[in-house]
Amino acid sequence: MNNDALRTLVAQGLAAMKNGGKVAAAATGEIRNDARHRDLKAALEQGNQTSQDWAQRIDQALQEAGGSGEQKNPVLEGLYEVSRQIRQQAPDDASRDLGIVANGQLALHYWIAAFGTIRTYAEQLGLSGIAQAMQTSLDEAKAADERHNQIAATIHGRLSDRPTLGFPRRAACGSNACCAKPM
Repeated sequence: MNNDALRTLVAQGLAAMKNGGKVAAAATGEIRNDARHRDLKAALEQGNQTSQDWAQRIDQALQEAGGSGEQKNPVLEGLYEVSRQIRQQAPDDASRDLGIVANGQLALHYWIAAFGTIRTYAEQLGLSGIAQAMQTSLDEAKAADERHNQIAATIHGRLSDRPTLGFPRRAACGSNACCAKPM
C-alpha cells in the first residue's frame, strides 16, 4: 500500500471517528439520565468531558491528515440503539446500570481499536502529532474501560444477596477460580 492510500485510510477513519464522537455525545446525556448508581453517573460525566477532548484531537488530526467531512459510523449508531433497548427493557435499576456499563464497554472497545489503529497507521506515515494524540486518547479509553470494570464489580457487589444465576462469587483474594463457591 502506498502512503497516499494509507493517508486516505487515516482520513476516512478519523472522519468516521468524528461522527462517532457526535453519536456518543448525544447518547451520553440520555444514558446519564437513566443511570442510577452514583459511581456510574460520575463515570459518565467524566466520560463526557474526556470525549470532548477526543473530539478536539480527532478534529486536529483530521486537519493534519488532510481530510475533511464526516462519514457515518454505523458501529456507534448501533451501540446507541442497543443501549436504548437495554435501558428500556431492564427489570430494575441495578440491571439497567449493569447494562449501561456493558454497552459502554463495547463502545470503549470500539474507541480502543480505532485509536490504536489510527495511531499505528499515523506512525507508519510519520505523522507523529496524530500518533501522539491517538496514543493519549487510547490510554484514556483503556483507563475508562478499567473504571467500568470497577463500577460493574461495585454494582454487582451490591447485589450479592441476590441470586447470581450460578456464577461464582468473587473470593476475598479476588479470584473466581480458587475458593469461590457458586451461590
